[in-house]
Formats: sequence, C-alpha cells, structure tokens
Amino acid sequence: MEPIIFLVLALLTIAGVTALSSKAGVASPLVLVGVGIAVSFLPFVPAIEIEPEWILAGVLPPLLYSAAVSMPSMDFRREFGAISGLSVVLVVASSVVLGVVFAALIPGLGLAWGIALGAIVSPTDAVATSIVKRLGVSPRVTTILEGESLLNDATALVLLRAAVAGAAASISLWQVAGQFVVAVVVAVVIGFLVGRLNLVVRARITDPTVNTVLSFTVPFLASIPAELLGGSGLVAAVAAGIVTGRLAPRKLSPQHRLSDTQNWRTIELVLEGAVFLLMGLQLFGIVEEVEEAHAGALTAVGIAALALLLTIAVRTAFVSPLLVLLKRRAARSARLVPRLTAFQDRLAQRDDPTAPMLVPAGPGGRGGREGRGRRLSESQLAQFSTRVRRGLADIDYLLAAPLGWREGSVVVWAGMRGAVTLAAAQTLPTEAPARPLLVLIAFLVAAGSLAIQGGSLAWFVRLVKPAVPDPAAAVEERGRILELLDESAVTAATDAGFPPAPGARIELTHLPKSVALTVIDAQRTMLLDARDDGAFASDLLAGALASLDADQLNLMLKGGPDDSSEGGPKGGLE
Repeated sequence: MEPIIFLVLALLTIAGVTALSSKAGVASPLVLVGVGIAVSFLPFVPAIEIEPEWILAGVLPPLLYSAAVSMPSMDFRREFGAISGLSVVLVVASSVVLGVVFAALIPGLGLAWGIALGAIVSPTDAVATSIVKRLGVSPRVTTILEGESLLNDATALVLLRAAVAGAAASISLWQVAGQFVVAVVVAVVIGFLVGRLNLVVRARITDPTVNTVLSFTVPFLASIPAELLGGSGLVAAVAAGIVTGRLAPRKLSPQHRLSDTQNWRTIELVLEGAVFLLMGLQLFGIVEEVEEAHAGALTAVGIAALALLLTIAVRTAFVSPLLVLLKRRAARSARLVPRLTAFQDRLAQRDDPTAPMLVPAGPGGRGGREGRGRRLSESQLAQFSTRVRRGLADIDYLLAAPLGWREGSVVVWAGMRGAVTLAAAQTLPTEAPARPLLVLIAFLVAAGSLAIQGGSLAWFVRLVKPAVPDPAAAVEERGRILELLDESAVTAATDAGFPPAPGARIELTHLPKSVALTVIDAQRTMLLDARDDGAFASDLLAGALASLDADQLNLMLKGGPDDSSEGGPKGGLE
C-alpha cells in the first residue's frame, strides 16, 4: 500500500507544482527539486535510493525520443556543427579538465576516476530548453541547446564507461575513440531502422489508441538492441525520434498524430517531474552515506562549488571560438549567394526542360577548375536544383539570425546540469574511491546548477538582451505561406473539377468532402516540401500544418455522403 500512496502523492505534487509554477513564472523542475530536498529531511521519511538504471534505461530514452520527435529536423541539420561540438568536444574537454582538478583535490582518487566524475558532471540537461523557450530568444539558440541536450548524455556515458575501465586496466585514447565511434554508428543505424519500421507498421493500424500504445515502445525498441550491440541506447532513441518526427506527417493520419502528441505530453510531464522530484528526495540518503564514510559533507560542498565554476569557465572558453567559426561560416555562405542565385535563374529560364545543362565545377560546384563543368542528366538536374534551393534557404537562415556574444552568453549560462548527472554518478562501482563523496559532489553540482543558473536565467536574458525573432518578418513569412496554401488549393480543386471563380479563394466548406480532403492533402504536401527545403521558419510551418490537421479532422467529423470516399494514411481518419 505504501508504494501506491507514494505514487499518488508524487503525481499530485508534480501536477500541483507544474500548475502553480507556470503561473508564478518559475521553472517547475527547480521547484520539484526543492520540494524533494525538503521532504527528504523530514524525520518520518526514510532514506530513498533509486536504481540508476531506472533513470538511464527506463526514463531517459522516452524523454529524449519525445524531444527528438518535436525537434525540427531541418534546424537540427543546420546547427549540427555547433550541436556536435557542444555534445562531443566540449563534454570531453570538460571531463578532462575537471578530472585533473578532482584528482588533485580528492586524496587517492587518481586521474581515471577523476575523469569519470568529470564525465558525470559535464552533460547539460534539457530543462534549460523549456526555460529558454518561454523567454522568447532566437530559435537558433533554442535549437542548439535542445540538440546538445539530446546528444551529450551519450558522450558522457561512453566516456564514463571508458574511464571506469581505464581505472581497472590500461586503455588507450584510440580505444576510447573507437568505443565512441562504434557506440554512435550502431545507435544511429538501429535508430534509423526502428524509426522507419515503426511508421510502416503504425500507418497500417486504424485504431489511434493502439497506435499511440505502439509509439510508447519505440524508444525502447531502439535503445535496448543498441545497448546489447555495444551502441548508445540514448542516441538510438534520439535517431528514432528524429526519423519519426520528420516522416510522421507524411505517413500517419492527423488523428494518430494528435493522439500521439497529447499522450506524449502527459508522459513527458510525469517522467520529467518524477526525475527531478526523485533527485531531491535522494539527498538525505546521499548525505547519510557520506557521513557514515567520514568523507565530510563540507568538503563535497567546496569541491562542487569549484567544479560548477569550472564547468561554466570551460563552456565559455569553448563557446567563444565557436561563435567566431559560426560567423565565418555565415560570411562564406553569403559570398555564395550570387553564384547560387545565378544557377537558380538558369534553371528557371531554360526553354527545354529536358535538355542537359552544363553546370560550372568551380566554387559552388564540385572539383575541376573555374570555367569547366559537367553535364547533368534530368535526375541529376532535379537533385542539383534541390541542393541550390536548400542552400539558399540555409544561407537566409544563417544571415537572418546571426549569433553574437549576447546569444553566446545565453548558450553558456543555459548549460545546466540535471538529473542525468545524479543517475550517472550512482552507476559508479562500489570499488570507486570515496564513492559516497563522489555521488554527493555530483548531486551538489547538478542541484547548484539548477538553482543558480536556472533560477537566474530569466534575469540573465533580460540583462544581456539577445536578439529576438522579428515580428514583422514572421508576419511576412506567414503571408507567403498563406499565398502558397491558396495556390495549392486552387490547383487541387481545379484538377478535381471544382475550379473557383476568378480571383476567389477556395472555401473547403463549399466543396464535396472528398474534394476538400484532396485539397488539404495537396496543401499538406506543399508545406512538407517547403519544410524539407527549409523555406520558412519551423514554428510557422508547424502552426500551418496544425491548422490543416484541424480542418481535416473537422471535415471528417461532419459526416455526409462522402464519408466512404476517402482513406489511406494521409486522407483523413483511418
């Protein structure tokens, strides 16, 4: 009975804190950690210890999968250089720097165990993204922070395993690098296959409830085989999520996707809230272990404070040159605009669309000297046209929201640690020197990061005043999207034999339902093609797609003589 009572109280606490914190403008994870800490020191509450595998293998895969599904894949691709640098290079650098400091300050620890603790406190938590989104900063900053939090856990856990192995036996740098490459490659392959297979299967399921239940298994179907084959289960879950998020609008009906969204939001709320609540509840037990080992809690506080300062300093030292590289990348890309625009004009003005085209192979092409070229077949020409179109869209994206020191400051300060740090610390083997002290240091770094950086992030953003999205540009883009939607509607309705009057807009309610659904399909295809090309801001496209889904659901709910005329994964409810 006690576990059931505890579960009910936990759910009520998560729901209450989330509702109240949103009104108070405070991030709920911060409040939940505080509530957990306060409860853990109540005299009638026993010491609580959670098996770390429940967090690493049971909670993180679905959380990361859900975040990856909602992340715009085009933005992720555009920022992959910055994301991979923060997720891999920065984690490794932070682990080594902190490892040296830990080995020097903790008697008998050794460099290998020091790097293991460094790897534990290096990865950032996704909680920063939820806070930053509410503050209205540049979408580029949000994408970088969210992408980093999706991938850096895997880097830290691989490095942790290598450091623990290195403490027991000699292990070379090349062996560590090889383990990391294998872990990532195996995970990406398995995640990609699971993501595609899950959509193939779920597209044939007509019951949206069953479909959603199947979606709950996807992160585990990706992570468990990846771990068994030596890969990173977390990266596999992320890869499956990115594939699902990119292809689901083309494969699944609106009803299925709406069911997924609503149910996964509930799962996210419960799991994320439980992680931070349990993180606070474990503090008393951790302190008790330290006192029993006579390691000294005050020593842990001092070392944790220094470690937190070092994580911020190393992050600052990494982000500063990263901003310079991103600025140079944008400048190089801007110089390609005239050449790419000229190619695009030539593609648009050809009299004979089937004639092979000579494309220069100098800058902007591949290989060869300036002035020389190669002839493209029709399929190659289509691929080249897509590359040019997407290249120009990428350049517009980079130039529209440059990252300066203000945005870089937010990236630095928003790099908070969280529950993953504590869960990883508890995976340290019992033979680790001063293990209770190491676990307490990890907890204090994570809790201090959440309290100090998370609690002051809104104030910090107001202080540095990073660039915010331009409302006028958003209005202009929204107008262009509406124009394309109108053009697609006119074309689809005309092809179906219901052309509008000259200058009139298509009204779905004035069309037979089967024709209206065909129009919506055409509009959705147009939006998804525009998304793949990166032609518009991701949030605006997501809003337009959601509106189309709502229109389609409304049509299907109305009933009528055309009820049986539509089917398939894209055409209405299955």
